[in-house]
Amino acid sequence: MKLHADAVPSLNTVTAYGPGFIEINRERHGGPVLLMPEGPVRPWAAQSVEQLDEAAFEALLAFAPEIVLVGTGPTQRFLHPRLTVPLSRARIGVDLMDSRAACRTYNILMAEGRRVLAALLPT
Repeated sequence: MKLHADAVPSLNTVTAYGPGFIEINRERHGGPVLLMPEGPVRPWAAQSVEQLDEAAFEALLAFAPEIVLVGTGPTQRFLHPRLTVPLSRARIGVDLMDSRAACRTYNILMAEGRRVLAALLPT
């Protein structure tokens, strides 16, 4: 699916997604990514929901996000609450959804000027 949004050219925007990829600023990424409105798109070490642990979420603290959107791949998956404790302790919101929904939500929050971090597994 292609997404068309009123995007600020200097901000990272999800421009498309599909089976096995997420496109950011018209550049296709085939693996898990960490995405914020500004800065480079980074690979995310977790290759699947099963690989996520507290350390994976603790590492996200370095980005100082206001909210973290976790795209769990093609379907919404729920994680044990203990995994996101590092973010909760820092008063950072966490929302889990399928990666398609996370991409759309990221674009909305980014356009609103929010300091959002999307941690996305491919769709």
